[in-house]
Amino acid sequence: MNFSQLMTQLKQHKQDAIYLILGDQSYLSDQIKQAFTSLIPDEQRAMNIGVYDMEETPVSSAVEDAISVPFFGEQRLVMINRPYFLTGLRVKSKVEHHVDDFLEYLKHPESSTIMVIFAPYDKLDSRKKITKSLKKVATTVEIGKLRESEIKSTVKQRIAAEGYAIDEDALERMMQLTAGQLTSMMNDLPKLFLYNKDGKQITLSSVNGLVSPSIEQSVFDLVNSVLKKNAKESMDIYRNLVLENEAPIGINAVLIQQFRLLLQVMILQKHGYSQGNLAASLKVHPYRVKLALQTIRHFDYKQLRDAYLGLVETEREMKSSNRSPELLFELFLLKFMRPDVA
Repeated sequence: MNFSQLMTQLKQHKQDAIYLILGDQSYLSDQIKQAFTSLIPDEQRAMNIGVYDMEETPVSSAVEDAISVPFFGEQRLVMINRPYFLTGLRVKSKVEHHVDDFLEYLKHPESSTIMVIFAPYDKLDSRKKITKSLKKVATTVEIGKLRESEIKSTVKQRIAAEGYAIDEDALERMMQLTAGQLTSMMNDLPKLFLYNKDGKQITLSSVNGLVSPSIEQSVFDLVNSVLKKNAKESMDIYRNLVLENEAPIGINAVLIQQFRLLLQVMILQKHGYSQGNLAASLKVHPYRVKLALQTIRHFDYKQLRDAYLGLVETEREMKSSNRSPELLFELFLLKFMRPDVA
């Protein structure tokens, strides 16, 4: 089930006993929480809605709440956040989770309780008994990897609901600046509404003026300027990232990831992978794959490989020497742009 299907189901007051909301999309998660909350009458919410963070509270507390009879009402809502025990992640938490009670609840869910589990992760550990059991009984709603068309449609719906419209080039630019992150796009809308309140039309110029590029987009711009061997532009972007408090070793790590992605996309595309298959196989945002495909059209394998290996060496130097990270990045640019320099 996807987000739209879930919202339609809830509007029709057709609820299942257990839901698993899978994926890290803060905006959609908030919308889902509001939709489930609205199922409980205002005057009953204080006593019949329980919210539990699994990094702070044992799952047994949520189960105890779920098996309780609704207080002066017909339904109880139990929302469970960050259930890291469904994954292979190591989380620093003093909470001990004894999942046997949870497993038992999954076998016999309370008919008057709606349990909604928000798992903001790319994937769960399907080898675990608790994960297998949950997936068998829960209605799973995938909100993590949205297609570009779904992101644009969701943004347009929000804009239309406020009585505005958006130019297509402005929407595409928002996608680019935010690296296709729906939550970031939604967070930028209020200031765009305010700026364009007279004409009710969101323009490209307003997007360029008000939407700040994400680190992903800045790094993508940096990748392109490096490949184009534009040293001045590369250093300007790099210094701007540092001024925005991005750690040099962190910038270098993201650059390595981006060049690795470009190499992977280039190799897999030659083996016949489509854009959709690439995103699924590499487990990355579909919009990142789209941008990668656009980039590799203009460069060859050797250029990408040389840049990648140069950045790996730069990372080693950053970790093992006391030399300035900025100087090391400049040396990388010099070597990459002038291969004859030793």
